[in-house]
Amino acid sequence: MRGAIVAPTQTHSAAHATVAGKMSVLDRFLPVWIIAAMAVGLLLGRLVPGLAPALDAVKIGSVSLPIALGLLVMMYPVLAKVRYDETHRVTANKRLMALSLVLNWVLGPALMFVLAWLLLPDLPEYRTGLIIVGLARCIAMVLIWNDLACGDREAAAVLVAVNSVFQVIAFSELGWFYLQVLPSWLGLPTTSAEFSVWAIFVSVLVFLGIPLAAGFLTRYVGERAKGRTWYEQRCLPKLGPWALYGLLFTIVLLFALQGDEITSRPLDVARIALPLLAYFALMWLGSLLASRAVGLDYAHSATVAFTAAGNNFELAIAVAIATFGITSGQALAGVVGPLIEVPILVGLVYVSLWLAPRLFPCDPSVPSRSPASTPSSP
Repeated sequence: MRGAIVAPTQTHSAAHATVAGKMSVLDRFLPVWIIAAMAVGLLLGRLVPGLAPALDAVKIGSVSLPIALGLLVMMYPVLAKVRYDETHRVTANKRLMALSLVLNWVLGPALMFVLAWLLLPDLPEYRTGLIIVGLARCIAMVLIWNDLACGDREAAAVLVAVNSVFQVIAFSELGWFYLQVLPSWLGLPTTSAEFSVWAIFVSVLVFLGIPLAAGFLTRYVGERAKGRTWYEQRCLPKLGPWALYGLLFTIVLLFALQGDEITSRPLDVARIALPLLAYFALMWLGSLLASRAVGLDYAHSATVAFTAAGNNFELAIAVAIATFGITSGQALAGVVGPLIEVPILVGLVYVSLWLAPRLFPCDPSVPSRSPASTPSSP
């Protein structure tokens, strides 16, 4: 469980320092390991001949099998921590559910559309790729960012599940709207594209369905066998670190798979990065403030902010490749996504924890510990 914050700032700082001192090397230097994993992946993809085709040779749906395994390892420990018997309180929170739906499926795609057209008016392929990214709501790494920021785990599980359902139902229709209908209304060039509903369904089934079922069964069997106290104090601390191992493994493979594309076109990458940087900053901060404005506590506000800011780049890349080709500008725009999202959202975890006691004073859900200690704690 999350520790309650103590009101005086000095006490909070002392507690924060005490916990930070007890963290493992992996936890304490998490941003360093993530940046190192990105660098290793880029170097491997650039320097090892034939590595990218080998990684991409076997797939689950349209995603490389090694990356799929990394994502499953990453998500399973986080979903094993969720108290599924408490998810009803999330679905009963109408403010949280309504706000999340509006942010994810109305404002998020619209913001990416505006930024793509404002900052890439002369690059239609990259612009289209970013619009596709804006339609793919995150159902994987967001669970890690939420856990690091001490967001509400049950709320994250529910919101990710809801986004997954909407992704299957609405992705194709929203793609049609933002690539053809809305540009036509505004007198802008349109783009023709058809998306595979089956590919989207397989992505959701594999990357959410499998780890969700495994996490639920692990908690159910563990609590039935030895009780909740044993499960949360003895079992979860052993499972927790595997979320970070899976994250680092996935980052290395993802960047190795796309390393040549990223390093061979640095100017194009820089152009694509600008609207992504603006999107993550505006979407995250706006969602956090909107959550606070409607009366949500810190834990739920952080969850709403990270689920709204994150994107499903695995799906976006797969859709862009299937629709426009592996060498297309649309595919490159999807590839650049995780290059920007991973360091930015790791940074926003720390910003979130720094803002927590300032925006949510006297809120018992404000954490009193370092972000990186969270995944390995129950």
